[in-house]
Order: sequence, then C-alpha cells, then structure tokens
Amino acid sequence: MFENRTYRRQHQKKGLISFDITVKETNLNIQTETDLTDEAIKSVLTCRNYVETYIKFCPEFATSLVPIHNPGPAPKIICDMIDAGNLTDVGPMAAVAGAVAEYTGLHLLNYSNEVLVENGGDIFVKSDSETIFSIYAGDSPFSMTTGILVEKRNKPYGMCTSSGTLGHSKSFGKADAVAVLSDSCSLADAAATALGNRIKKTSDIKLAIDAGKAIQGIQGIAVIKGDHIGLWGDMKLVKLS
Repeated sequence: MFENRTYRRQHQKKGLISFDITVKETNLNIQTETDLTDEAIKSVLTCRNYVETYIKFCPEFATSLVPIHNPGPAPKIICDMIDAGNLTDVGPMAAVAGAVAEYTGLHLLNYSNEVLVENGGDIFVKSDSETIFSIYAGDSPFSMTTGILVEKRNKPYGMCTSSGTLGHSKSFGKADAVAVLSDSCSLADAAATALGNRIKKTSDIKLAIDAGKAIQGIQGIAVIKGDHIGLWGDMKLVKLS
C-alpha cells in the first residue's frame, strides 16, 4: 500500500530527523528534532481510536459523501472533521488524513520545536524556516519539477493535496493535483477534495480556485491539470533543482 512514496525524499528539512511509522492503515513520514517514534505511535493510536469509536456510534460518519450534522459532544478531532466537511460541502472522512497528521503533529510539538508530519500528501508543518513542497502530479510536466514555497509562519499550518488521477483517495474529478493551504490541516484536506471534485477539464481550474477563495480559512490554492496550473494565495511556485 505504501511502497510508492519516493516523493518523501524531497521534503527533508535541514536539521531534523526523518522517520516513518505505520499503524494499521495509517502510514506517516515524520520529521522532528529527535526520534519521537514512540510518541508518534501513541498519538496515532489515540486518533484512530477516536475515529473508530465514533464510527460505531455514528456509522454515517464513515460513509457520507456530504456534510453531516454534529449530534453532540465528541472528541475535538471528530468535531474538526465534521466542521471541515460542512465548510467544504463534503463528508467528514474527506478530512481524516489531514486530521490525523495535524493531531499527531500537535502532540509532537510538546517534544520538538519543529515538526513535519506527512500523511499521504497531507502535511502538518511547524517550521522555523520557509518550506518548499514538491508537487507529485503523475504525468503532468509540473510533477516533481515544480514546487510550492510557503514562507515561515509563526503558527502551525496544513498543506494538503488531492488528486483525481493518482493515489487511493476518493475523488470525482480529474485534477492531477489540488493543493490547499490553511491553518487547519483538517480543513485543507477537505477543501482539496472538494475543489478536486470540480476539475474535469482545464477550464475548470479558475472556477475551482474561485470556489476555494470563498471558503473561510483557506489561504492558498494550487491546481494542476495536465500542462495547466492555477495558483492563488500565500504560496509561490518555484523550480525544483
């Protein structure tokens, strides 16, 4: 399931240690100041327990492709996923990879001043420097030749990517890559799915970006379809060496 993730080598941050963990279906690449494997595994187990337990209580949480109503008190990770789905008009599980990356990253910030957690292209970042994200977009000429630069930020943030032509994520669109920047990794993940669903042809790029601008909390969007690319917000395109 996890063998084709060579893009991870492109994200190594100077001065941080990189390690991978796998817990059931969750496979993360993590970068921190020291090896925090044990703490990361504990955090992922906690996140998964919240999600798996909530699904038993509310089965539609796992299956709905549209927003669901929050029925009452729930763990914060669950509320974040539901809220992200409501803001972007998708089901809550569209935010699960970003949510697990975010909550694992927040936990690891108790032990490391800088943290990067990547979960299948959904990335939580707290860094003391600018970060360049390489874009894996299949057969597009922009794939692994073009990166997205995000300047240093004082707060943690999420950079999440969805594709209609690659990977295991469910998408109703045909975008090679849709990347979304937000302070909330859950929201960025859900928004990347929602905007990716809109891309069937290159002329849809502008429409998707305009729709993304209207989502409260979205701070940047990049859309790739074949040899076309659209960009908006707090990010820059850079050529990868």
